[in-house]
Amino acid sequence: MTDAAGARPELDRAERLSAELDERQVDLLLVTTPVDVRYLAGFTGSNGLALMAGDGGGGEAGSHRFLTDFRYSTQSAEQVPDVFAREIVAGDMLAAVATALAEGGGRLGYDEAHLTVKAHRRLTELLGQAWELVPCTGVVERLRAIKEPAEISRIRAAAELADEALRDTLEAGIVGRSERDVAIDLELRMRRLGADAPSFSSIVAAGANGALPHAEPRDTEIPRDVLVTIDWGALHEGYCSDCTRTYATGERLTELARETYETVLRAQERGLAAVRAGPTGREVDAVAREVIEQAGQGAHFGHGLGHGVGMEIHEGPRMSQTAGDEPLRAGHVVTVEPGVYIPGRLGVRIEDLVVVRPDGQEVLTSLPKELTVVS
Repeated sequence: MTDAAGARPELDRAERLSAELDERQVDLLLVTTPVDVRYLAGFTGSNGLALMAGDGGGGEAGSHRFLTDFRYSTQSAEQVPDVFAREIVAGDMLAAVATALAEGGGRLGYDEAHLTVKAHRRLTELLGQAWELVPCTGVVERLRAIKEPAEISRIRAAAELADEALRDTLEAGIVGRSERDVAIDLELRMRRLGADAPSFSSIVAAGANGALPHAEPRDTEIPRDVLVTIDWGALHEGYCSDCTRTYATGERLTELARETYETVLRAQERGLAAVRAGPTGREVDAVAREVIEQAGQGAHFGHGLGHGVGMEIHEGPRMSQTAGDEPLRAGHVVTVEPGVYIPGRLGVRIEDLVVVRPDGQEVLTSLPKELTVVS
């Protein structure tokens, strides 16, 4: 990835990671997950890993290593910057790591959330006593959580694309079509507008099916005079969007449906207004949750208020009752998505995607939130 000026942000990311590893007294970090490899090395292939130096290499050519196989020799040469010493591996990748580290020793960091027990055991056997394996869970994800301007631009573009696709889908009409057909139509429209893929499987849930927060679209026609929840997003240039809107399919809604919608909308707007750099995710969650609890629906709001979005659809930070004490920081991109789910009756969720700013937030999703009747 290059920014608007043609610079390679991976160089700065590698330098920031090196400083973090120095603080942890880790000599090298083994990075194996594709999303983290892409973030640090710019590589979009399916098989590659990076060895990131924590010795203050600071951007010198070859201070970090990138390993992949023959299929990606040309691609890696084009995508991976020269700060990495690139190596094409003919056999087992972990064995190649051991070979690359055979002449040295020290502390090798790894992400225990992603390296399997089997791989850890094999790496221990291959490296012997020269290297101590040190857990460094989430160290790259925490870097990824603070988005650079170019990353925010890509997320904004994904959100705009997704919004346009839903507008077109609604204009084509959804009543009388199956939930599954509408979901497929929406995803095809996103692709035709330039999305690499949907950022997750789209949710289209009408009536009682909306009471399932992660409902799967059914081969059931969407009827009139019910609420229908649509949760969708686009993956575009490596970055995700996420948005939810709940619509009415007619004017003859029950009073419960209208009251529930207004409660969720008030909660969403209150939670949105609370987003800024400084408070914790738990504190922002409490602001929106209070509205729903005061309406007597607290038992029907069982998930967190929101989560981070970026190269993955769910990443840090979290905004929930169980979130930690880390404050929101400028550059975080998070969802604000309260919901009320009444089993056997209905569900309502309203979600925006926002950038955390020092004194507030920038909303990236643009579709109206007042209760709207669609046909």
